[in-house]
Amino acid sequence: MIKRTLYFGNPAYLSLKNSQLVLRLPEVEKSDLPEKFKQDAVRTMPIEDLGIVVIDNKQITLTNGLIEKLLENNVAIIFCGSNHLPIGLSLPLYKNTTLTERWHYQMEASLPLKKQLWQQTIQQKILNQAAVLKKEYNCVVKNMLIWSNEVRSGDPDNFEGRAAAYYWKNTFPDIDNFTRDDDDFFPNSLLNYGYAILRAIVARALVSSGLVVQLGIHHHNKYNPYCLADDIMEPYRPYVDEVVIEIIKRDGYSEELTTQHKKDLLSIPVIDVIIENKKRPLEVAVSTTTASLFKCFSGELRKISYPQL
Repeated sequence: MIKRTLYFGNPAYLSLKNSQLVLRLPEVEKSDLPEKFKQDAVRTMPIEDLGIVVIDNKQITLTNGLIEKLLENNVAIIFCGSNHLPIGLSLPLYKNTTLTERWHYQMEASLPLKKQLWQQTIQQKILNQAAVLKKEYNCVVKNMLIWSNEVRSGDPDNFEGRAAAYYWKNTFPDIDNFTRDDDDFFPNSLLNYGYAILRAIVARALVSSGLVVQLGIHHHNKYNPYCLADDIMEPYRPYVDEVVIEIIKRDGYSEELTTQHKKDLLSIPVIDVIIENKKRPLEVAVSTTTASLFKCFSGELRKISYPQL
């Protein structure tokens, strides 16, 4: 079942009752309105239907009981900062019943295996980037297809970086010398918001597959608690890029991350993607990917299942 993504951008009281998320509005609760009107204004949602909850207002109150229940049901909670961009992510510490066995396989994975998995990851990322450029701008992508084919185990030649330089040069042709270095520069704010949603989807699926999100196959920054999520999301990033490109084509370039922009980006979990020759929502495809990753660690498979754009 596809899980719902909830976004809260206004002051609210969020609590738990009968395994339901309960939403109350402060302005209604503190008013002199009749009690029946206040009760009618209360909204509830089953916790089991939720996948991601986005908190984007400093005047939102969450009860500890609600947070506990959300984490028990493997709901990713994203917290946004003063700039309304995601600043934090909460996940359960465990979800899979065979956790110890799965951690063992992951931690005992050999360096050659991890390098091969990273090779597959970068190959598919470059192919998906090429597909975006071809589809959106009819760019020449023969060089990217060649680079993808030439990626070796561990990508020692850094074809990922070479492809990224060409990709970003052509992704926003109206912006001179576009760079991903400035987080506040539009459209980087759109990209970062979308990537944060994607990261939550991937991290949540990794937890469900019984894997340690801190132990990456390539990323290993000691200050990054989501190294494996950052690895596995790489081939999925072009799907976010495509959403951002469509937003810009519709609305043009803007300095503001609008409510409509956020609504568009929050639809990322239900984007249709092709994986294993089947069309599936991105959220479901990510679960397929993380399940196949565990099978690679356990020796059942030799190849990760990634989507093909």
